[in-house]
Amino acid sequence: MHESKPMNTSSLVQRVWNFCHTLRDDGVGYGDYLEQLTYLLFLKLAHEYAQKPYNRDTHIPKGYDWASLTPKVGEPLEAHYLATLHKLGQEPGMLGAIFFKAQNKIQDPAKLSRLVQLIDAESWISLGADTKGD
Repeated sequence: MHESKPMNTSSLVQRVWNFCHTLRDDGVGYGDYLEQLTYLLFLKLAHEYAQKPYNRDTHIPKGYDWASLTPKVGEPLEAHYLATLHKLGQEPGMLGAIFFKAQNKIQDPAKLSRLVQLIDAESWISLGADTKGD
């Protein structure tokens, strides 16, 4: 098995947005895709910031974090993602505000799995630009 070479920022952004077109064919609108991407990237970035050298306490409950999503695929991932959105929406403070009434808008479990894999494959903190605005 070989390791994939990290992508540059523009090719990564292009790849993520190209996936939006795939989901649009399934009836997922731009706004819904952006919302799901925001939730998933938030969890991925929180996971990265909880690791060395940052070691930040992200206040995301264990079992409802990025590491709990990545080993799952298909329907088990979809069910756990729904539970995660619900749990995080009940948390106090900013975390609860971000995920308040959050819902999964990606109806195809295989496509949700693909999006999680796409996000997981990269280190988002290490990108040289603010990809959140690209």
